[in-house]
Amino acid sequence: MAGGRRHRSPLTPYRSLLTAMRLLSLAAFLVSACSAQQPPAAEIDGAAALEYARAQVGFGPRVPGTDGHARMAAWLDSVTRAKADTVLVQAWEHTTLTGDTIPQRNFLARFNPTAGPRLLFLAHWDTRPKADAAASADTTHPVLGANDGASGVAVLLAMADALKKMPPEIGVDLLFVDGEDYGDFAYYESPEGSDVLIGARYYAANLPPGPAPRFAVLLDMVGDQNPRFPKESYSVTGAPEVVDRVWSLAARMGHGAVFVDEQGGPLTDDHLPLQKVGIRAIDVIDFDYGPNNSFWHTTEDTIDKLSAQSLKIVGDVMMGVIRTERR
Repeated sequence: MAGGRRHRSPLTPYRSLLTAMRLLSLAAFLVSACSAQQPPAAEIDGAAALEYARAQVGFGPRVPGTDGHARMAAWLDSVTRAKADTVLVQAWEHTTLTGDTIPQRNFLARFNPTAGPRLLFLAHWDTRPKADAAASADTTHPVLGANDGASGVAVLLAMADALKKMPPEIGVDLLFVDGEDYGDFAYYESPEGSDVLIGARYYAANLPPGPAPRFAVLLDMVGDQNPRFPKESYSVTGAPEVVDRVWSLAARMGHGAVFVDEQGGPLTDDHLPLQKVGIRAIDVIDFDYGPNNSFWHTTEDTIDKLSAQSLKIVGDVMMGVIRTERR
């Protein structure tokens, strides 16, 4: 009736409250969905990572049995203990094919060591005894190893800084392996190949107590000024879901031009001994270092070839893997 007072139902306040609750629930869902789509925040200080690489190169070649190797080992032990919750050291003597005995040290820096779910990230810290690549102008001198050695270690140490600043909800292990580059990779599958991947083999045969890692990511030659990481073939075969996760996350973070969506060839590297003992391990590695790979295993592998931005990109993606891993 025109001009009359509208009758208010007793259910009106309930319906209004129900509508408000639904709107709030919808808003929360949209915020959650939006957050799920957001890539992880960048955490790595690229300049600091480059300084970690520079410090390693400052020791000179880190060939097992040399003074540079011994000084690097002492430095790595000290630096990791200042960052990690605990550090385990695997120390042993390796007898080479020629009968020489060389000291070997693996360093395992652990964060949230009591956590059951764990992820493993690793890199080798030793360098090659001789610059024996076909492109090398001098095959008698050792390799300085700015990219092939120092870059992966530098990223792990920058990750350690980020993990110390914001401890992970899951367990994280950073493994620095020795003796990767000592011998001849052509004989890896035979007894003559026992002088390569020495530290990774030792770790695989002497796993630390506690649960095995859900998966492992190897970082090798990751500091090139023009980084490009195709999907290494043994990684795709041995742990395809881990490869997909890392590369898809890198794309979400805006690094699809670096972690390229294409498959590369197979490489003998530290992830293989881990795969052999059931750890789903993959290799993040640049297949081409310098024009026509001309810096690899040569005296040209020097600190001026590295990029703070490249180290940051790799470290940010690895930290993204950690932050998005469910307990």
